[in-house]
Amino acid sequence: MDDSIKVVVVEDDRMTRDGLGLIINSTPGYNCVGTFSSVEEALRRLGAQTPDVMLLDIHLPGMLGSEGVRVFKEKYPSLQVLMLTIYAEQEKIFESICNGACGYLLKKTPPVKLLEAIREAHDGGSPMSPEIARKVITLFRQAAPLEQADYQLTPQETRLLKLLADGYSYQSSAAQLNISINTVRNYIRSIYEKLHVNSKSEAVSKALRNRLIS
Repeated sequence: MDDSIKVVVVEDDRMTRDGLGLIINSTPGYNCVGTFSSVEEALRRLGAQTPDVMLLDIHLPGMLGSEGVRVFKEKYPSLQVLMLTIYAEQEKIFESICNGACGYLLKKTPPVKLLEAIREAHDGGSPMSPEIARKVITLFRQAAPLEQADYQLTPQETRLLKLLADGYSYQSSAAQLNISINTVRNYIRSIYEKLHVNSKSEAVSKALRNRLIS
C-alpha cells in the first residue's frame, strides 16, 4: 500500500460516500484512508495524516466544500483537492478554484474516469468534467484583458494548452497531438516556466486571460 495513492472522501450523502470509498479501495494502486461527512469532521479526524488527494463535495453541512478548500490547503499544502458536485455551478466553480482546488468533477462521472482524475490530480494535473471545463473557459473569457501578452509559447505548446482548456487529460492530449505522455509532461514543464505558474489550472486560466488560446 506504500505506493498507493492515498485518498480521502468528504461527502455528506452516506451512500455516495461509501460508494466512492468502495470504488477506490477495490482498485489496485488506490487506497481510501478516510471518509467524512463534513469539513469539520475531516479536519478533526485527519490530524497529522496527509493524504494525497481529497474528493470534496461542494455542498456540505456546516462549512461548504468551496470554502473548506482554503482551510485544507493551508493545513495540508501538498494535498490535491478535487471538487465534486451535481451541477456545474459557475459561482462555486470560480470560488473553489480561487481557494486552491486543482480540479472539478460532476458526481455522475463514471468510476473509470473518476479514478483517472484522481491519478491525474496526484500527478500534478487539473482534471475537469467537460461541462465544468466549458464553464471555466466562459468565466475566464469574461475576465480576459484586451491586450495579448507574448510568452513565446511554441505552436505545439499552444495546441496542448487549448486541449487542456477543453477538458482533455494529459493522456488524451498526447493521443490528439500524436506524441508520448512524457513529451506532454516536458511541454507542461516548459509552459509552467514560460507562464510563471505552478499548476494546469493556473496555466489554462492565464492563457485564457491573456488570449493565448480561445
